[in-house]
Amino acid sequence: MRILIDADGCPVVDIAVKIAKGNNIECIILCDTSHIFEKEGATTIIVSKGADSVDFALIKLVDDGDIVITQDYGLAAMCLARKAIPMNQDGMMYDNSNIDALLLTRYTVKKIRNAGGRLKGSPKRVFSQDITFEEKLRQIIIC
Repeated sequence: MRILIDADGCPVVDIAVKIAKGNNIECIILCDTSHIFEKEGATTIIVSKGADSVDFALIKLVDDGDIVITQDYGLAAMCLARKAIPMNQDGMMYDNSNIDALLLTRYTVKKIRNAGGRLKGSPKRVFSQDITFEEKLRQIIIC
């Protein structure tokens, strides 16, 4: 088991690295050249900037049973196909019961935006989301 982090836009990198380090689990941070992370206790892989470049690099690395932290539904779906354990930054687990609906939502939102529509963005992150994420990640590691 390893923890792989899709770090571009990920607010829980420090929490995930701390938990990995405390549990003696390898942690790999993947980012592109516009977001460079260097964290003690983790290996950072920097890929060229480009559409989905981090996603494809991560998929090449992920193995059965690895934990993947991402907010990208498409990447989560690919991780499920590789028998990894994808979760988002709020502690929500992606699985076969929710991934299709999430991908459909992403598609619908993209269609609305492409047609010139505007949607309300995500609310500001609160501390309780970090706590929930940390609890869920610890729970996955223990199981």
